[in-house]
Amino acid sequence: MSEESKRREALIYHAKPTPGKIKVVPTKKYATQRDLSLAYSPGVAEPCLEIEKDKNNAYKYTAKGNLVAVISNGTAVLGLGNIGPEASKPVMEGKGLLFKIFADIDVFDIEVDTEDVDAFIETVKNIAPTFGGINLEDIKAPGAFEIERRLKEELDIPVMHDDQHGTAIISAAALINALELIEKKIEEVKIVISGAGAAAISCSRLYQAFGARRENMVMLDSKGVIRDDRENLSSEKAEFATHRKIDTLEEAMVDSDVFIGLSMANVLAPEMLLTMADNPIVFAMANPDPEIKYDLAIKTRKDVIMATGRSDHPNQVNNVLGFPFIFRGALDVRATKINEAMKMAAVKALARLAKEPVPEQVNIAYGETKLTFGREYIIPKPFDPRLIAEVPPAVAKAAMESGVAKSPITDWEAYKETLRERLGSDNKLVRLLMNRAKLAPKRVVFAEADQLDVLKAAQIVFEEGVAIPILLGRAETIKELMSEIEFDADVLIIDPKTEEENENKNRYAKVYWEQRKRRGVTYYAAQRLMRERNYYAAMMVNEGDADAVITGYSRNYPSVVKPMLELVGMAKGAQRIATTNVMMTKRGPLFLSDTSINIEPGTKELVKIAQMTSQVVKMFGMTPVIAMTSYSNFGSSDHIKATKVRDAVSYLHRYNPDLVVDGELQTDFALNPDMLKETFPFSKLVGKKVNTLIFPSLESANITYKLLKELNEADSIGPIMMGLRKPVHILQLGASVDEIVNMTAIAVIDAQQKEKQELERKNAK
Repeated sequence: MSEESKRREALIYHAKPTPGKIKVVPTKKYATQRDLSLAYSPGVAEPCLEIEKDKNNAYKYTAKGNLVAVISNGTAVLGLGNIGPEASKPVMEGKGLLFKIFADIDVFDIEVDTEDVDAFIETVKNIAPTFGGINLEDIKAPGAFEIERRLKEELDIPVMHDDQHGTAIISAAALINALELIEKKIEEVKIVISGAGAAAISCSRLYQAFGARRENMVMLDSKGVIRDDRENLSSEKAEFATHRKIDTLEEAMVDSDVFIGLSMANVLAPEMLLTMADNPIVFAMANPDPEIKYDLAIKTRKDVIMATGRSDHPNQVNNVLGFPFIFRGALDVRATKINEAMKMAAVKALARLAKEPVPEQVNIAYGETKLTFGREYIIPKPFDPRLIAEVPPAVAKAAMESGVAKSPITDWEAYKETLRERLGSDNKLVRLLMNRAKLAPKRVVFAEADQLDVLKAAQIVFEEGVAIPILLGRAETIKELMSEIEFDADVLIIDPKTEEENENKNRYAKVYWEQRKRRGVTYYAAQRLMRERNYYAAMMVNEGDADAVITGYSRNYPSVVKPMLELVGMAKGAQRIATTNVMMTKRGPLFLSDTSINIEPGTKELVKIAQMTSQVVKMFGMTPVIAMTSYSNFGSSDHIKATKVRDAVSYLHRYNPDLVVDGELQTDFALNPDMLKETFPFSKLVGKKVNTLIFPSLESANITYKLLKELNEADSIGPIMMGLRKPVHILQLGASVDEIVNMTAIAVIDAQQKEKQELERKNAK
């Protein structure tokens, strides 16, 4: 993708369909005149009067307790510098997006048009009553230090400058664990800090809080080593000035144990790395290019423990591991500030979490057999779902113990459960899918690549490294569309109807004819069929010329399923094919089956659909919790449509006892745990969160998923084909670009799984 194309894509993303990345959404009913009279006049007077009596009632009657201000003057925007308040707004909106999706915290972004420290502080103080917390962002030093210090002193709500403390908290957790691995004590190691900005100062102070000694630290700025005999040092730099008579990074690195990079790319030469002590720790955190490249550092020193700010290497120091969860914990106990005890608690929680067994969902997302605490895993991954239930409680407890919590928590298990429920409002599943697919991209045939939306999706998965697209269709049309969307990559384009493809067509036709010549298929008919893109695409996968197929965008489902069933066939041991759709709901991912294939499944078919769907759920790194749905509840009807579901559940209980499944059950009882527990306390689903619904008929499943999609704006991934021998996935007619991209990621993961299973079978022999 050209730089101009990237620029245009970024601008379109922020401008369309609605400018910006965040919006205000009502949390109360507003349908009737009564609702509106309660929301505003005259009903609104009552909470106003209660808050007038006691300002703390603002937390009871308004959104203050879950609302954070992300505030900047745009003077130190990452990678862009002093670009001003208006230009910084997209960054602040982005920070608000991260707060919401990782910790379910609402944000107003505030851009302040002043570089005067006093004026900035006065502005923030004047608007502070609106908020439960203040996140300062992208403010240049040294003013940032003064702004944060005074606001923390003068306000009674949590204030944190993430640029200062975020990196410090995450890197401190990594440093503690790295030192434990190499059996060195923090109070004894020699630390070199390249960089002297807000983040470097904060890192150094936090390391000291954990025992690092100032006399063992050497800090460098753009002029070299910060020595105590240098003139005109700021108070922050003077705090870390060394008495050692050295001037350069090269001199500072000799016999050092730890290098902390918060400066610029490629300042740490391999020769310097070689002069460090045994088992050196190198945190090269300049973004996007670190102080020394990861591969170069590993090649230079086999004993190095390396961390960077990049997601494509182990041990990513990512601020998103910290600020959402720190504010979550602070807000939930109504802390008056974020103090050192709370930051240290976050550090310890992150360090501790890295040593615990990693959920399969995280292993799957990062393509690992098993992530375990060690040199390449010293801090948790950003997609780890445990973060929300581990870091905020640690921060909240520290706030309580240090005396800054106004609303203490008493039931910690209940609190953790509410935190896990908050995670459901953010769907990380798509990001997990993309991440996993990128680890081993596969060749995916797009059978309708001459359709603009299909081609756009192919462009996205190619540029994102999700898949290697093979474009089927009218070559001339594809090339014209590629030019239109500036898709100038060197990808394979195939037009099955042209003479150029005769060699492959004849090869595929011969294989197909050999398989079906005793079923009425002539060689001529086989040749003719190979001109059809779906037959051609299926044969490409069958013959190993591609790894997966995406089709169905412009044709009705049955017409596409037929050739795939005929040519690809069912997987070994499969007795049926079916589909499931993953709906991205506010309560988390919800799998719905069967949405596209089996019109009126009987008991045996429902059993197979449930079993296959459970495997797909596991493929996503989740434990299936299955409700077999009906209009009936546990025997309330003896109609065949209910009894077939009941019989399927009975079979699964008997032959799949490890599978969490129950029914027959109405959908509201399946999805409402309180209703279920109260009415049917004997159900195997009580106390569990249902994530899979098996429907008694295709019409009920299909109607449900499309209703969810259109009325609740729930994103859908699917239909995911289950039971086929090869990774073939058929889109719904007119699928969106995003849906095609998501399905491509599924196809790649399916291909990865099937490749792994085939390898295991061969090794077993």
